[in-house]
Amino acid sequence: MFNPSQLCNVNDHLSRRTLLSAAGGAMFLGPLAQRLAAAEADPKRFGNANPARPKSVVLLWLEGGPSQFETFDPHPGGKIGGSVKAISTSVKDIEFADTLPQLAEQMHRAALIRSVTGKEGDHERAVYNIKTGYRPDPTLVHPSLGAIVCHHDETGADIPRHVSILPGNSPSRGGYLGAQYDAFKIYDPANPVPDVVPRVDQSRYDTRVADLLKIAEAKFTRRRLLDSDSERTLHATTTQRALTMMTSAQLEAFDVSKLSASVRDPFGDTPFGRGCLAAVNLIEVGVRCVEVTLGGWDSHINNHSLQTSACQKFDPAAASLIKLLDERGLLDTTLVVIGGEFGRTPTHNATDGRDHWPHGFSMMLAGCGIRNGALHGATPGDADWNPDKPESNVSDPVKIADVHATIMNAVGVDPTEQLQTPIGRPMFLSEGTPIRSVLS
Repeated sequence: MFNPSQLCNVNDHLSRRTLLSAAGGAMFLGPLAQRLAAAEADPKRFGNANPARPKSVVLLWLEGGPSQFETFDPHPGGKIGGSVKAISTSVKDIEFADTLPQLAEQMHRAALIRSVTGKEGDHERAVYNIKTGYRPDPTLVHPSLGAIVCHHDETGADIPRHVSILPGNSPSRGGYLGAQYDAFKIYDPANPVPDVVPRVDQSRYDTRVADLLKIAEAKFTRRRLLDSDSERTLHATTTQRALTMMTSAQLEAFDVSKLSASVRDPFGDTPFGRGCLAAVNLIEVGVRCVEVTLGGWDSHINNHSLQTSACQKFDPAAASLIKLLDERGLLDTTLVVIGGEFGRTPTHNATDGRDHWPHGFSMMLAGCGIRNGALHGATPGDADWNPDKPESNVSDPVKIADVHATIMNAVGVDPTEQLQTPIGRPMFLSEGTPIRSVLS
């Protein structure tokens, strides 16, 4: 079998795992003409000249479960709200917690859903539910939202079209659509993408690639003679796409260090801030879905301090991402989705923490197809809170599947489309209903 580590010597090697991951992520990528401007200081130097841009998604994933009361749904002055204060946003009558002053100024570009309800209170199961729109099923792995977006339109960049930055415990997967739609994982953009740049001269590199491709082709030819299934192997295409990625100028989109301080600084000097800035670059070169993860939200103890600490990283980065997408003319074709696997309980536990709460929490959407300044749903304050019937405490509740159907509708994917799983089982992309109040 083709071993990419043979491309270079022991000291100057390409990681086999990294190259195969790149290959898998790039497997169905269409070529994109090199339209990168040379001016390093130009914020649009990665720009796509095609005016009919495909729709894209940026998922800001708040791993652990952010508290709605310390972020998008404050209830100040009572037992439920705790010590949080409310501040005005750029939309009249909509308030955020005082932990999100910068994002509050972007509310006029977004829609807020305060009544998301789910049935999963376990981290792993709830993550699966939010990212796929389905509850876990032992007989089937559902594709994540990013995989569906990439599957819907195969056009894109030379680099993987589905990217996960700072992947957490459950990076997005292709599910029954295939591993080629799994997210390509990278970590802090302060560091270069590992193992994609050869450390030998071009002539030596080209010779090694040619020799190894001959070896790989010979082995696959022998396999085809012995195993009829092997004729479906896309090894040549996969390898070529990986090699295209390795030589593409679009790899520069991962590198935020070359941007001016005036562009970098508003995002914050954190891995999450750099991830959000890289996400804008990646969307601009044709990546279809970028997921950026921020942990630190699982506040079973010291809820207010933990939520506040997480918001200090989240707020400037999220607000700057929306602003920069708008400045680069990308927000009309890019949907920003903000949320975690569930919310936190209205009550505090004995250690001043909030526990898991899927019975009414918040998500924020901004960008293409979303009604600016829209608000859907509400949760009650102390006077109207019924601890015996959690499900009765939410006005205009929506299911997680409804959120997925709304996202698909916004980016031009029909949520009622049926696909066949590998075993011939028909599956709707979503079993939800779009939330019309937040769609433009």
